[in-house]
Amino acid sequence: MARNKNALRKHFVQAWERGQDEPDEEWLELAHLISNIEVEPNEETEEEAFYDGDGTPEETVVSVARAYAPEGQFDPEDEAQALIESLQNEIGDARKIWHRVVRSDGKKEWVGRATVLDIIAGAGEASEYEEFSCSIRFDEKPKETDLSDDDGGSDGSGED
Repeated sequence: MARNKNALRKHFVQAWERGQDEPDEEWLELAHLISNIEVEPNEETEEEAFYDGDGTPEETVVSVARAYAPEGQFDPEDEAQALIESLQNEIGDARKIWHRVVRSDGKKEWVGRATVLDIIAGAGEASEYEEFSCSIRFDEKPKETDLSDDDGGSDGSGED
């Protein structure tokens, strides 16, 4: 049975531009001073009962929008955090980024366009370090890639 630390799961971001179908190769790792990343599942369901059953309603998932919520300390010199900070006063498509998640064992990744919500880049009590947090929600089902056949994997930096 394999058990992996959460810190081995990698999250990367990069700017998105209208009309861009695929992300560039240059990723910014969202890790520096990030102490926690929660998963925020957003699933919509419908219940319906059928005559070919016993009348008990069946629940069907009709949409999924997976999101991740990183939080930690704010460092304006960290490129990934600075990218997200730059979006905090934007609306619409200006809040879009590319998001890449690599599973903790390095054998799968998910990549897709996402929207950044609830950005906090510098807040908190006077005696504490500045806080950083946001929610990064995939806009559609992310592309899943099997990396288990790779030649050792990529660190996501574009510098293999």
